[in-house]
Amino acid sequence: MANIQNLSRRGVIKGAAVASGLVLGFHLGFRHFPQAEAARTWPFQPNVYLAIDETGLVSIMAHRSEMGTGIKTDLPLIVADELEADWKRVKVVQAEGDARYGDQNTDGSRSTWQFYQAMREAGAAARQMLEAAAGKMWDVPPGECRAENGAVVHAVSGRQLSFGALVKVAASLRVPTSDSLRLKEPKAWRYIGRPMPIVDLKDIIRGKAIYGLDVALPGMKFASIERCPVYGGKVKSFDATDALKVAGVERVVEIPATPIPSGFKPLGGIAVIASNTWAAQQGRERLKIDWNEGPNAAHDSATYRAELEATALEPGRPVRSQGDVDTALATAARKVSADYFVPYLAHAPMEVPNAVAHWEANTCETWSPVQNPQGARTTVAQVLGIPEADVTINVTLLGGGFGRKSKPDYVAEAAFLSRAVGAPVKVTWTREDEIRHDYYHAITAQHLEAGLDRDGRATAWLHRTVFPPIPSTFLPDVVYGDAGHLQQGVVDMPYDISNVRCENGPAANHVRIGWYRSVYNIPHAFAVCSFADELAFAAGKDPVEYLRSLLGEPRKIDLKAMGVDYPNYGVDELLPAMSHAYQIDTGRLRGVLDLVAEKSGWGGKLPPRQGRGIAVHRSFLSYVAAVAHVEVGHEGEVTIPRIDLAVDCGLVVNPDRVRAQMEGAAIMGISNTLFSNITMKKGRTEQSNFTDYLVARTDITPDTRVHIVESSAPPGGVGEPGVPPMAPAICNAIHAATGKRIRALPVDPDQLKSA
Repeated sequence: MANIQNLSRRGVIKGAAVASGLVLGFHLGFRHFPQAEAARTWPFQPNVYLAIDETGLVSIMAHRSEMGTGIKTDLPLIVADELEADWKRVKVVQAEGDARYGDQNTDGSRSTWQFYQAMREAGAAARQMLEAAAGKMWDVPPGECRAENGAVVHAVSGRQLSFGALVKVAASLRVPTSDSLRLKEPKAWRYIGRPMPIVDLKDIIRGKAIYGLDVALPGMKFASIERCPVYGGKVKSFDATDALKVAGVERVVEIPATPIPSGFKPLGGIAVIASNTWAAQQGRERLKIDWNEGPNAAHDSATYRAELEATALEPGRPVRSQGDVDTALATAARKVSADYFVPYLAHAPMEVPNAVAHWEANTCETWSPVQNPQGARTTVAQVLGIPEADVTINVTLLGGGFGRKSKPDYVAEAAFLSRAVGAPVKVTWTREDEIRHDYYHAITAQHLEAGLDRDGRATAWLHRTVFPPIPSTFLPDVVYGDAGHLQQGVVDMPYDISNVRCENGPAANHVRIGWYRSVYNIPHAFAVCSFADELAFAAGKDPVEYLRSLLGEPRKIDLKAMGVDYPNYGVDELLPAMSHAYQIDTGRLRGVLDLVAEKSGWGGKLPPRQGRGIAVHRSFLSYVAAVAHVEVGHEGEVTIPRIDLAVDCGLVVNPDRVRAQMEGAAIMGISNTLFSNITMKKGRTEQSNFTDYLVARTDITPDTRVHIVESSAPPGGVGEPGVPPMAPAICNAIHAATGKRIRALPVDPDQLKSA
């Protein structure tokens, strides 16, 4: 339950935009933020997420970042539904980075499940106080008063008062205790569960929406930064003579390199400051820089891959163990083994990293597309050496994020440069910067073995995974994965197999590794779901039938009771009372498996060199199954006529957004599978733009059909769970079409050429 307090009874919060009112705080008050049009007159403010003024305008604070998921709309929808607000009279205001809102890191597909209950309680508390205010004004029992579409109605007399007419009295009342809140029954919901357009839709389609690149301040300067091509390198010397000759270039500033591991802090380099972006970029091209390339100058991804693959063949650190795997493998009627590889991947959002910063009077204000505004606030404060209270982070819309914009190095660059030049500064990365200096998705090598009995049933499972861990970007000497990432497709393997051992091998890091949409579920689901298909083939079984037998009878899997370090995507920390409800449920995996098989026409006859592949995977507390229908040309080209995705994400707030996220996941999954690949030579990224870092384009877009399971289970994640089953479904389909197994991504067309 939320901890709601009537803060207005202790006085108005310092810095609030209003003269007086009610503040029922989850944390602390409600402020007017730059670029936000909050209510200006008598507010009824039941919590930091909600305010109602005397005109009846309901302002709901969106404390998560909007990058296409619809979360800026969906969380306010929950509040508005419980409040009984008229959605036409609701204004959604984007919050700045501030701890008063709780966790603002829009990452990990957890916004809805983490805040669903809190948002309901925020709306319900306000509704009950408005109903009580109406009862007081009419001198009738509050139970006779009912909130309805922006007003409160007296059930007996039919009298009605708008929310705006009630705010003064409501502001004087005590807040209902958590155990006295009356949440609406699902049958009474007006917005939850219905397809709703996002609040920024009209501005987006009309070109009026404000993204980071749209921000402009008076007197603003423009910066372009040359960074060392090798992670961990720094400037030895530089000559800016020719750069300063470019018209519009005003000065050149060195940004000190951050020692590795650099975390979220700037890589360092030489910044060219100019009166416009073009001049800054042209001046940058004329810089002469001598680099000390540091300890990663010899990094070669091909050599590194071989090292990881060799490590995967050796025993690693056990992270899950049950039964006697060695004996079961030794006595199996048949043993199957396979090795899988996934390369480095770049985020490549359509909008490159960018930020505007303004240093003034020992304070700094920024405007940027960030997924983690509080993380940006902390990083800027650290780089500038000032208190976080003196940093303001304004959040714009994000033109794609995928995890890249949870790392605010680019915001800190702008802040540093603004202080250096004494004016507002806009930093804009180029596409080449974004590809060459990313926080890459980890390169991964895996080895799997299974033992089968005479009927083809799996009796033993061995899974080894080796990858540079994300914590190595922040801490020295980290070579093993942590529980939060090993839970993503390794220790949470759901199959009903008696003898299981999962291991993690060490890998030293040589680049910045970071969160990427679906994170380690991508390589692990690729291996586990592909291997399941290989076992079905070895057993001579239909893949759907074999997956059903692997999943076994419907059951909840309690990994912690089995001695596995399993944080379950943060539920145990954030919502411990919900841990049991979010345990792995093989019945729900079976449900999406059966649904997608039915909807996709599984088993239907296809022409030569066409095939269907299936994969099912749980991630971020949701269950997704995918069927890919592929066609492989005689030159090895792969086309994908159709994708079917079945998703069980528990209770659905906005089905339109679920479908959109699954459709986007299909495209990103296709990119990961068929095209995208980052390679390193002499410490340098060999790719630079969409000419050589390839992503799926319009001509390969499949007919994507999304099938949503109706569920009353607690909500799960949606932004990421659609990606992991895509690669194995496509590769399993390629095997069905050609008989050739794909165990390394991206798919090599030469492997698929017909004889």
